[in-house]
Amino acid sequence: MNRRRVWETTRPYALILPAMIALFLFVVYPVFYLIKLSLYKYNLLNKDKSKFIGLDNYREIFTRDDFYHALANTAVYTVGVVLCTMLLSLGVAVWLRKRSRFNAILQAGLFTPHIISIVSIALVWMWLMEPGHGLLNYVLKAFGLPGSPWLQSSGTSMISVILVSVWHSIGYYALIMVAALQSIPPTIYEAAALDNASRFKVFWKITLPLISPQLFFILVIMTIGSFKVFDTVKIMTGGGPNGSTTTLVYYIYEFRTTSIGFASATGVVLMAIIAVLTFVYFKVLAQRIHYQ
Repeated sequence: MNRRRVWETTRPYALILPAMIALFLFVVYPVFYLIKLSLYKYNLLNKDKSKFIGLDNYREIFTRDDFYHALANTAVYTVGVVLCTMLLSLGVAVWLRKRSRFNAILQAGLFTPHIISIVSIALVWMWLMEPGHGLLNYVLKAFGLPGSPWLQSSGTSMISVILVSVWHSIGYYALIMVAALQSIPPTIYEAAALDNASRFKVFWKITLPLISPQLFFILVIMTIGSFKVFDTVKIMTGGGPNGSTTTLVYYIYEFRTTSIGFASATGVVLMAIIAVLTFVYFKVLAQRIHYQ
């Protein structure tokens, strides 16, 4: 009986132990090590000259114009991707919410870009956006419209990167919204029809509140993911032209060998920004979420 009681007491801890070990090794420890590195002047090319400098890296961050430029680029990218993806995904989800074989095929097709490597997607879109021989400019000229420099101009490069990211994400988030829409009980819509409610009122007063948990989840996840964007920028623009697409993560990447301490401090600042944004989301929006 004593052995059985001991096993029943320790079993929950034994079951979660592997997950806790992985969490500590790959999340907790790297975060604390990142904070430690941010307090040092650390150079991978010459480790012997590494020394503790306290908060000097953080002071340097907030005095550099290129940091604020990267932060502004990241904010523009995040707002553009989050708003466009959520609106387009919601529109697609409303269009495909009915259960049918045709809609199932369309849903599978929309989800396909999400499972394809972003490297392949970026390379294809770079070819499509090539100013001289790209398909997009060919289509624009066919309709009598002027071509666009796309990734080759500081004025259009960020919009081009946002376009690719939105195209890549729509299918995944649309399927989440489709599942949420299909889970709404039909009796609610039947009651609204008996009251002669307009389609706009039904959508605004019934549909949106009932799928608000999924919308809130998508908002938080997309904001975090957008602030951490790197691969699309690295492949398509390399942060250019003229730093017009340099995001915070790419900005950190540029200091990966010459100043690990400064890069680590920037990573800590990025982590703090994401934490603050997430806290604001939960503080402001969590009370407006309607759970069934």
